[in-house]
Amino acid sequence: MSNETDTGAVKVSRHFIEKEIDKDLAEGVYDTVHTRFPPEPNGYLHIGHAKSIILNSGMAKEYGGKFNLRFDDTNPTKEKTEFVESIKEDVKWLGADYEDRLFFASDYFDRMYEIAEDQIRKGKAYVSDLTADQIREYRGTLTEPGKDDPSIGRSVEENLDLFRRMKNGEFADGEKTLRARIDMASANINMRDPILYRVAHMTHHNTGDKWCIYPMYDYAHPIEDAIEGITHSLCTLEFEDHRPLYDWVVREAGFAHPPRQIEFAKMYLTNVVTGKRYIKKLVEEGIVDGWDDPRLVSISGLRRRGFTPESIRRFVELSGISKAQSSSDYAMLEYCIREELKPVCSRMLAVLDPLKLIIDNYPERQVEMLDADNNLENPDLGKRQIPFGRELWIEREDFMENPVPKYKRLYPGNEVRLMYGYFVKCVGFDKDGDGNITAVHCTYDPETKSGSGFTGRKVKGTIHWVYAGQAVPVEVRLYENIVDEEKGVYNEEDGSLNLNPNSLKVCKAWGEPALRDAKPFERFQFVRNGYFCVDYKDSKVGAPVFNRIVGLKSSFKLPAAK
Repeated sequence: MSNETDTGAVKVSRHFIEKEIDKDLAEGVYDTVHTRFPPEPNGYLHIGHAKSIILNSGMAKEYGGKFNLRFDDTNPTKEKTEFVESIKEDVKWLGADYEDRLFFASDYFDRMYEIAEDQIRKGKAYVSDLTADQIREYRGTLTEPGKDDPSIGRSVEENLDLFRRMKNGEFADGEKTLRARIDMASANINMRDPILYRVAHMTHHNTGDKWCIYPMYDYAHPIEDAIEGITHSLCTLEFEDHRPLYDWVVREAGFAHPPRQIEFAKMYLTNVVTGKRYIKKLVEEGIVDGWDDPRLVSISGLRRRGFTPESIRRFVELSGISKAQSSSDYAMLEYCIREELKPVCSRMLAVLDPLKLIIDNYPERQVEMLDADNNLENPDLGKRQIPFGRELWIEREDFMENPVPKYKRLYPGNEVRLMYGYFVKCVGFDKDGDGNITAVHCTYDPETKSGSGFTGRKVKGTIHWVYAGQAVPVEVRLYENIVDEEKGVYNEEDGSLNLNPNSLKVCKAWGEPALRDAKPFERFQFVRNGYFCVDYKDSKVGAPVFNRIVGLKSSFKLPAAK
């Protein structure tokens, strides 16, 4: 964000929407700020919607105004109560406070119908007999004007009669529509007598079978905003060409204080799937575990994976609010959650690909407790004790029979430190009949205990471990992108998704004893393996399932300040 203003010693950036609101308030166009987030309940929300939620609710909060959550439920063919409930949960989770300001477009169906009849009386609307294909044909093109609907000459009385018969269920789906009478020669194709109502004999999730005609979005949405007293209708750029129709509807409806539509650039994220049609297909074909699968960037999927609302808000802030279309790197979203978790997560021991390590000279029945830091960057999180004994689990990659150059972990004859514990030296290993290594044998030096001040010699490698005698079996899920990034999200030939067959790897891992009681949505750093969150869906008491949120390292760097 640029365009900075001085406030004492601090420079505060203000984006273009804030400047427009400032101007409206200064000129007395509005004396308050009232915004809304108006989702259609035809699917789950994704990361792109988060930008609109955060922007709209943020503007209301910044200016001491009001924020509405309103469902634009004008299309019962695709809407479900399931989607309504998931959206309510997502909006609340992101911190958008709508309290008792929850509304539905269907709350205003009676008022919309009255306004439509009034438009007919004023000669501003008429009933059409054209099919959908014929309407498209009559509309013209971007370079050629449209031509008048043959029904445009109907009288007010005939149009009122037909519209009421539409409402009463006398016509089949698609047989009649109500169109606005504006200008078939308009340079803006959206103004060429757009459809206001269509016949649809469908049960609505909110109004049941009361209606068999439903308003079109471009007609309903501005009326909803005006009824609720919305001052600034903040929406994405694809609605810019619809703004003249938005203004026409509220003007012709006679609202004294019409809302103002302002458009901003959508949130685009590289190499991810956000299209509802594609996500629905993934869900229905069982490729993902529902709309909240952690591989998706649906808000519920990000929440299940372990992202926090604060990290998403920071991501939106870093992406910026502007009119210019641009894409944000997924690595920036990972950066945001990593930076937030780094100082607050406990650093735990878990072995994802276990290999047995046996300390031959350690007393067989002895178990001692070692001190471990919960977070090296945050001493306030204190320490905990972890058990240590003769047999441990280590990561399989931490031993090599024939080490590659510069390998610093365990191999025959080499010595390493066991994190929080002792120096151990590899003295041998076991193999099964197929030549697979099944156990590594070591000896330990009791003088080298961590924290003892031992300075006799140094080792180059440190590895983590879990005491086998008290280890907790846990399921760990390692996620990669659902699509193959090298091929791109979409197949150029048929538009299908280029799916990544390795997008999910499930590990039967071992964790330190404290992980047994981990609760859903608790987050931890697993040493060397990344940040993890307890899955709320599949975890059971005493048997947690961990989703990897993000790895420990990032290639993303914040751009230098201007």
